[in-house]
Amino acid sequence: MPELPEVETMRRGILGIVGSRIADVQRAACRKRPILIEPTMARFRRQTTGATITEIGRLGKRVIVYLDARAAMIFEPRMTGLVLLTEPPTREHLRLRVHLEGGPHNELLYWDRRGLGCVRLLSLEALANRYDDATLGPDALVITADQLAERLGGSRRSIKVALLDQRAVAGVGNLYAAEILHLAAIHPERRCNRIRRPEWDRIHAAMIEVLESAIHHEGSTLSDGTYRNALNVAGGYQNHHRVYDREGKPCLNCGAGEIQRIVQAQRATFFCPTCQPRSTRRPPRGGRGA
Repeated sequence: MPELPEVETMRRGILGIVGSRIADVQRAACRKRPILIEPTMARFRRQTTGATITEIGRLGKRVIVYLDARAAMIFEPRMTGLVLLTEPPTREHLRLRVHLEGGPHNELLYWDRRGLGCVRLLSLEALANRYDDATLGPDALVITADQLAERLGGSRRSIKVALLDQRAVAGVGNLYAAEILHLAAIHPERRCNRIRRPEWDRIHAAMIEVLESAIHHEGSTLSDGTYRNALNVAGGYQNHHRVYDREGKPCLNCGAGEIQRIVQAQRATFFCPTCQPRSTRRPPRGGRGA
């Protein structure tokens, strides 16, 4: 589940390890499905031990730990991964331990309940090649309204599905796409090539507002309780969701519409038919939203 707000929260949560030295790296004893770690553990350990952490970055939904050895560790959480500085939610799903020296924290941990995430060590050149412009679009917090309209405006896909395309815009996932479109008053099934230029401005403004608010609340911890920040504390943005996972409940904006659920590209989409009509008419905004 981790999308841009959750991964950015992870990134900010581990900033304190900058300047620390890596003393050792170990694959944690885990009987669950093994995660992908590249290169081999022996090579991973050899190339990182003794290196100093110089910067913590983010590429879309990935946390990047830069090293002074002109290399970087890439943590890709995918569905249930967490980057932590403290004891994990469960011991049995701990996947990797990075032992640290010379800083305020002794360990950097990677935990993954379903084991779908991965950890890679790449040279800076390999990192740039792997996540080039053809693979990863501009970050959702950086992209301009003009770029968004240019990259998606010619597509015949529905806007909700198009927003999930990481090659077009990086970081937005299923949850936040639904929240963004509700705030922008755009029906999730509208085709991109039928969205007018002023509507792209609304989508862009809503994207920035939703993502920044979610980061402020340190992400969304859903009913399964999986997502936690770097200190193993739940996020708070789930208490501010407008439509996500609220099927059958009244719209918090208009008070008249009832949140509906449809399936798009095998993903659940939530929207308000009153606030997000199929027509291009923009409904009045009610003012009861979070």
